[in-house]
Amino acid sequence: MPRYMTLIRIDENNAPEGGPSPELQERMGALLEEITRAGVMLDTAGLRPTSEGTRVTWDKGELSTTDGPFTETKEVIGGYSICQAKDMAEAVEWTKRFLKTHEDYWTITAEVREIEG
Repeated sequence: MPRYMTLIRIDENNAPEGGPSPELQERMGALLEEITRAGVMLDTAGLRPTSEGTRVTWDKGELSTTDGPFTETKEVIGGYSICQAKDMAEAVEWTKRFLKTHEDYWTITAEVREIEG
């Protein structure tokens, strides 16, 4: 069965203060439990803020590192999931359900891509 990675993109500068509400966490938890019981979810997690990250770049034979936050980036990856689904349509449907758990004031983009191999 194909595997898919979903990258959750957020604008850290406009994310709600204090992160997800308790109600959102409850809705997400219930959906993630359902996805796991269905045998679809393989792994998922949120990521720490970019202020705690480091970017490593290889450019023309030179390595460089940049400590976060990465202010020039509007959207950052805020989390990910890896699932197995019968096809892209099923993976996208689960992703839509996940996004719909969020309150209306959130702005989130999810990129769903099949994992090779």
